[in-house]
Amino acid sequence: MSLFKARDWWSTILGEKEEFDQGCLCVADVDNSGSGQDKVIVGSYKGYLRIFNPHPVKPGDEVQPEDLLLEVQLREPILQVEVGKFVSGTEGLHLAVLHCRKLCVYAVSGTQGNVEHGNQYQIKLMYEHNLQRTACNMTYGPFGGVKGRDLICIQSMDGMLMLFEQESYAFGRFLPGFLLPGPLAYSSRTDSFITVSSCQQVESYKYQVLAFATDADERQDTEQQKLSSGKRLVVDWVLNIGEQALDICIVSFNQGVSSVFVLGERNFFCLKDNGQIRFMKKLDYSPSCFIPYCSVQEGTINTLIANHSKMLNVYQDVTLKWATQLPCIPVSVKVANFQDLKGVIVTLSDDGHLQCSYLGTDPSLFQAPKVDSREINYEEMNAEMKELQKIIREATKTQDVLPESEKQRDVTVTAEVSPDLDEESQAIDSEVKAGAVPSVTVKITIQSRVTAQKPSLAVCVQAPLAVTCDQFVFGDLEPDSSETVVLSVFLKENCCPSELEGTCMVSYNIPTELNPEGIPRVAQCDFSLPLKLICFPAQPSKAANHKLTIDTNKPPISFVTIFPDFADPSEGDQANALGFEFLTGSKTTLLASKTSQRYRIQSDQLEDLWLVTKELIHRLEVHFKKQNCKDFACTFSGSIPLQEYFELIDRHFELRLDAEKFQELLSERAVQFRAIERRLLTRFKDKTPAPLQHLDTLLEGTFREVIALADAAEENQANIFQAFAKLKSATHLVITLISLWQKLSTDQVAILEATFLPLAEDTQELGWEETVDAAISYLLRTCLSKSSKEQALTLSSQLSMPKDTSRLKKNITLFCDRLAKGGRLSLSTDSATQQAAVMPGGCATIPESDLEERTIIPGSTAMFSSNGQITKQKSKP
Repeated sequence: MSLFKARDWWSTILGEKEEFDQGCLCVADVDNSGSGQDKVIVGSYKGYLRIFNPHPVKPGDEVQPEDLLLEVQLREPILQVEVGKFVSGTEGLHLAVLHCRKLCVYAVSGTQGNVEHGNQYQIKLMYEHNLQRTACNMTYGPFGGVKGRDLICIQSMDGMLMLFEQESYAFGRFLPGFLLPGPLAYSSRTDSFITVSSCQQVESYKYQVLAFATDADERQDTEQQKLSSGKRLVVDWVLNIGEQALDICIVSFNQGVSSVFVLGERNFFCLKDNGQIRFMKKLDYSPSCFIPYCSVQEGTINTLIANHSKMLNVYQDVTLKWATQLPCIPVSVKVANFQDLKGVIVTLSDDGHLQCSYLGTDPSLFQAPKVDSREINYEEMNAEMKELQKIIREATKTQDVLPESEKQRDVTVTAEVSPDLDEESQAIDSEVKAGAVPSVTVKITIQSRVTAQKPSLAVCVQAPLAVTCDQFVFGDLEPDSSETVVLSVFLKENCCPSELEGTCMVSYNIPTELNPEGIPRVAQCDFSLPLKLICFPAQPSKAANHKLTIDTNKPPISFVTIFPDFADPSEGDQANALGFEFLTGSKTTLLASKTSQRYRIQSDQLEDLWLVTKELIHRLEVHFKKQNCKDFACTFSGSIPLQEYFELIDRHFELRLDAEKFQELLSERAVQFRAIERRLLTRFKDKTPAPLQHLDTLLEGTFREVIALADAAEENQANIFQAFAKLKSATHLVITLISLWQKLSTDQVAILEATFLPLAEDTQELGWEETVDAAISYLLRTCLSKSSKEQALTLSSQLSMPKDTSRLKKNITLFCDRLAKGGRLSLSTDSATQQAAVMPGGCATIPESDLEERTIIPGSTAMFSSNGQITKQKSKP
């Protein structure tokens, strides 16, 4: 029990997930009981109004229901509550409630109860004012020196002061130079309103000046018309405090002496009536709220200041007298009198923690209990320790980091792709320009052996493909139950995909005894989409710009056998030419040699060769596997088309450079647009308007440029996506040709794919060129290095967009050259292991090559043949 913790006298939590702020707390004898006992009035942003009559609570007891006198929902957010003499004809206290667009004044009354349930309280609406402007805060007092009643002044969000003489609206005035609303208070001694403007100045306005100034309701649209009639609103005095104020409070504990207290973000000010500083205190913490509460010595005032460190400090002028710890951060603090206890501190937090506390301490009546001494049985302890160690050994027997895969998984997911296209296409918002975009149905089944909680299914296909629905959420799966969903896949964007695969992933929770909420698990499966989803049969073309030849060790197979969905059955075994036309418009032709064991794929675009090549190799392998032929193999003996591949790289890189230029231009135009806006705003707010000097025309022109640049950048982004899709297709093709050329193993092909296809998505921050360049450079300095000097070179740890692609193209050429000379891909960094992997069977060392110091001659075509020699052909003009 600490001396410096606030002693909890009464506390409660208000509502659930309600929000409160500075004006939501008020303390007064709102029901006019005459006993001098205060009630606590609280309003929330959810519209709940609550009135409490706290009674002391013993530690451990709950708040009694009769402490809550009244709770009512007003259906509108409550910004501020105040108690004063707001009804004409009576000096009784009434409750004023400020909403966003309404001011309501209620009478709170209690009826003596005849049964044990106690008194009954109710509120009665006396009058209300509908506001034409959104309110921010309000203050009240005897404006103009009236006696026996209080008037209300409301400050709107746009700087208008609306004054109400109880049941009637008096007038409205706009504050000059207004930008943002600040705290507002009324000084009855000087009959003035005091606020803090967005210029960080304390400003005072006389009520009489407000009354005789220009009527805000009759203010015209232009500044010139406003100045032509009525008197200007002139400030009484101004004090620059250099920071934004959190709250203002005006008190007068001694006759004839009034003080204005301003709580800033870092300082605490006390001002005289004329705006002069009496004293100020620099705070070494971030304050949240404050209240001056009494004067215990002549000429001094005590103040409570709460901060965001949950501390409540008591100051006598600038001297810290006491500091106490609070359970939460208060947004409002008041001092009240309850029963015979005076000076109770009432605090309210932003999440509804309402507490009445006092300072000091209570006597401690705690006595430490006697410790029961008992003899320790060491034999039982040793037996228990041995049993626990045995359990630990059993649990740590598995040496693997990951647990072994289960023979039968708890949840399995399977995907079945329909062999035929949908009769009625399910394509949604497809950008493909073809007449009809087909779709194919995928049926996904989830089977569970155990109870699976919160299962959710995600289906992913690579763009430009899309699915009709990619997210599914199910209820808990019972043991031996299943769920089935059906969706369709189609080509959405107007470019060919680089892959025709998709993935299904199910995430779920398996409950256990120790963790009833469940352990998260994941199950997934892959599925392949048919080639006819993105292309259809067409007439074969004899001429083409790009041609590839795949060699096999088996006689050629009729296309009617391996491509029954594309070939014409009437041709029978004579079908040795097949045409494919993609939905994007490009064509690819597949030819089978009648005299040799070769297949030729040709097209006008390099990237269009990939999917047909992949489909041919896959269907040949499936066909010979059904024939129980285990020695079937495909090889490539032609030239790897690096020059055509480099053209796709250059095209993609040029678009990335254009994207950077668009980004810079957009940034420049945005800065220009904001500068013109600031100048225009200054001109419009000037009291003596000056000519615009065509600033509005310049603003409109800049706006049109920003829109045009944004449209061009968006179009360039779409072009980058299409260029990257083509680049990925060509990269897949180059990887396949290299693997067939060098007869790489599965592990080596995986390294090759990780090197050339590290990114599923291309971005400006991390692009394909710099990532692939770093990966190839690493392989050239490790497993494909020609000397220990290269292995000692360090690689850059930072990836950044290069200036051009010359280094990348040189590294790719060097990479293929070293593979051609016997290099093999390996992730081992040991020199001996590398040498053994690179030079199998007593092969000679890789000879030095002039190529590694030579760059590709512009205008020539570089190709790698199967024997590793480089051929150069001058390109035709």
